Parts: sequence; structure tokens; C-alpha cells
Amino acid sequence: MNKRSILVSQIIMTFLMALTMSGIMGLVALGFSPAWLSAWPKQFLIAWPIAFALTMVVWPASMALTRVIVRPSAGESTSEA
Repeated sequence: MNKRSILVSQIIMTFLMALTMSGIMGLVALGFSPAWLSAWPKQFLIAWPIAFALTMVVWPASMALTRVIVRPSAGESTSEA
């Protein structure tokens, strides 16, 4: 995967994760209410940049750990499909 694709993927993934997790966790804390609906956008705007910054650090570590766990056996191709 090229660097541009990785960046776009991280932007989309962190957007969706921050949106859903801030909504779900706010819903758990406040219940379905006007307070939840008014708090959700602010929580999302705080969560998204944090999530994006963390993926820039954690994603390479995650990929390295994945390579250790899922080692291709002899004869398997290591190229991406």
C-alpha cells in the first residue's frame, strides 16, 4: 500500500471510529437525551485528531506485530492481493 493510500485510509478509519465511539460512549454515559445529542459533536471533534495522531504511531507497531503473529509459511507468497 502506498503512503497516500495509507494516509487516506487512516483519515477515513479514524473519522468513522471517532464518530461511532464518541457517540456510543456518550450514549452510555448520558442516555438518549438532548444532552447526549448536544455533547456528541464536541466529543467527536476532540476524539478525531487524537485518534488520527495515535494511528500514526500505533499503526506501524500493529503491522509489525501482525507480521510476527501471522508469519507466512514456506511456499506462501508475501505479496498483497
